[in-house]
Amino acid sequence: MASGGIKNVFKTGSTTGFQSWALLFMRLIAGIGFMLHGWGKIQNPFAWMPESSPVPGIFQFLAAFSEFGGGLALTLGLLTPLALSGLIVTMIVAVLFHGVMLGDPFVNTTGTGGSYEPALSYLGIFIVLLATGPGNWSLDQKFFGTKD
Repeated sequence: MASGGIKNVFKTGSTTGFQSWALLFMRLIAGIGFMLHGWGKIQNPFAWMPESSPVPGIFQFLAAFSEFGGGLALTLGLLTPLALSGLIVTMIVAVLFHGVMLGDPFVNTTGTGGSYEPALSYLGIFIVLLATGPGNWSLDQKFFGTKD
């Protein structure tokens, strides 16, 4: 990272027209979805969980911020690796919470109760986006350019 410094982290990979459309489509679905997931939480970011929750307010804030702010950044394709870092950690916690702590199944076939499938699916999407970058139609591309 010697030449270009931190800006190199946000440079995008080169993609074709179809790849850029596919990445934009994926970013919009996941980003808007997470803005909606985080909207209610960001209204009361330090106390959106029930009072009986053992989760400290600072962790509730970090989850609310990563969901709403990360979703917005992902939608715009702005500071994508940073946004994805927060979202990936949030989804790892969600998978562990539902799959390990609550013992929810991967897919709940009864129609009631939870599962860890949605969190694991989003985690997979976020890892793919971290590996590929946001694509040519992103603010990262506009502001930071393409990797050489």
